[in-house]
Amino acid sequence: MMGAIVGDIVGSVYEWHNIKTKDFPLFRDDCFFTDDTVMTCAVAEAARASRTLPRSWAATAPTR
Repeated sequence: MMGAIVGDIVGSVYEWHNIKTKDFPLFRDDCFFTDDTVMTCAVAEAARASRTLPRSWAATAPTR
């Protein structure tokens, strides 16, 4: 979850201005969290509160 949130914040400034280089600063002064972070936290809190994930989620998970 931490990786998803960090990725959202780092990518926030590039969301509508794609770049094609791997050489860019990770955290800039104008980085911000987006609705993706809010929804990730909401889903995590719902899963934590219920202590289980809905069966529909489990059915879509890849098996090994």
